[in-house]
Amino acid sequence: MSEGARILVVDDDADMLRLLSMRLQAAGYSVTAVASAEAALAQLAVGRPQLVLSDVRLPGRDGLGLFEDIRHQHPSLPVILLTAHGTIPDAVDATARGVFGYLTKPYDPRELLEKIAQAVALGSDAEQQVAHDETWRAEIISRSSRMAELLAEARMVARSDASVLLRGDSGSGKELLARAIHKASPRARKPFVAVNCGAIPEALLESELFGHVKGAFTDAVANHKGLFLAADGGTLLLDEIGDMPPALQVKLLRVLQERTVRPLGSSQSLPVDVRIVSATHRDLDAAMASGQFRQDLYYRLNVVTITLPSLGERREDIPLLANHFLHRLAAKYGRRLSGFAPEALRALAAAPWPGNVRQLYNVVEQVCAISTTALVPLALVQRALRVSTVEVQTYADAKRRFEREYLVGLLKLTDGNVSDAARLAGRNRTEFYRLLQKNELTPGLFKGDGAAPSPDGDSAERSPVKGKET
Repeated sequence: MSEGARILVVDDDADMLRLLSMRLQAAGYSVTAVASAEAALAQLAVGRPQLVLSDVRLPGRDGLGLFEDIRHQHPSLPVILLTAHGTIPDAVDATARGVFGYLTKPYDPRELLEKIAQAVALGSDAEQQVAHDETWRAEIISRSSRMAELLAEARMVARSDASVLLRGDSGSGKELLARAIHKASPRARKPFVAVNCGAIPEALLESELFGHVKGAFTDAVANHKGLFLAADGGTLLLDEIGDMPPALQVKLLRVLQERTVRPLGSSQSLPVDVRIVSATHRDLDAAMASGQFRQDLYYRLNVVTITLPSLGERREDIPLLANHFLHRLAAKYGRRLSGFAPEALRALAAAPWPGNVRQLYNVVEQVCAISTTALVPLALVQRALRVSTVEVQTYADAKRRFEREYLVGLLKLTDGNVSDAARLAGRNRTEFYRLLQKNELTPGLFKGDGAAPSPDGDSAERSPVKGKET
């Protein structure tokens, strides 16, 4: 048993709460007792225990609801539920979703203590393993308490095969965390494969993910096994999963359910064993509400959620990251740089970082390339920060912006005539309409002569494309 382990006990029955507290304290545990799920969540915000022991029947949010909140906020924190006979099916379902265990009332005190000891020991072993083996997270530079807790949760999650959804702003380090989870998992010796779902055109993404056989389409001159099969036995990161087209979401869901992949043009499905980590900076709840993201796929991917803090939420890490990047880049450029002047480091720590760690790396690279002294001065940092106020975009964001600007240009050129615009774009009208809807563009608003557009968006009278008259 881990002496003095901290346990949070939740029960609205005052007598039961008192009895549980006495028994656990007698067994050497440190106990915090509360009477509701809301009070438990408030206590978790103050300090993290090593175990939560909760009754299922609670006023307001019940024990199962509390478990769901804990699962999202603290995936590695074990939860034991105490249930009455009528709630056993719910508890069994919760066990399948990750609750450590459940006991029925009236419970056997010896069985309860054994179950608690198992849960606490599991957590302690994991913490000791993390303390002695940091190679799995070597690429993640941090000393902040916020990141320390996040990494502890990631290390615990890595030991299972549960699908993980990484949330966080662009540039916050989601791919680095996904790689760390892979390295800490039993799959570490197998491949880690990453794909940005927003950076590959829709027509190619299916083939890229699931593969194709020779002759499946015009350019399929050889068999291609696809990224799922390339990651077989290992981990597949689906980055920017929120940008995946709806039609492919259906096919992805089928692959996750059946654990088989059918390459394009093939009549046979191939078994595949892949652990899925997905990442997004989008609000998937809003995407589901608008019909852009499938709810069933969301729940399949979102077994465990880990949310990365922005760089502004972990400012104590900025000097550490800045010096780490400086030494790495100095070696890359062959420069003799020893660090930042104190006032330069203070300026970095106080600056806004909308582009997060990626933006910080960019700023450090700029000063590294032009610094003429061993210590980077404040003036160079201020200059780089001014340049970096230009919006930092991901490739997917830049691609979306270009697509919209391109469509706007075509509609202006053709006075809102969809047929002519589609022809210039080399797309059929149906596909072109989908692009317009995706970018929330209305062809009639681009009609230069003010005439009302016809129902299909074309001009009422067809006119030649500007610049094409002879």
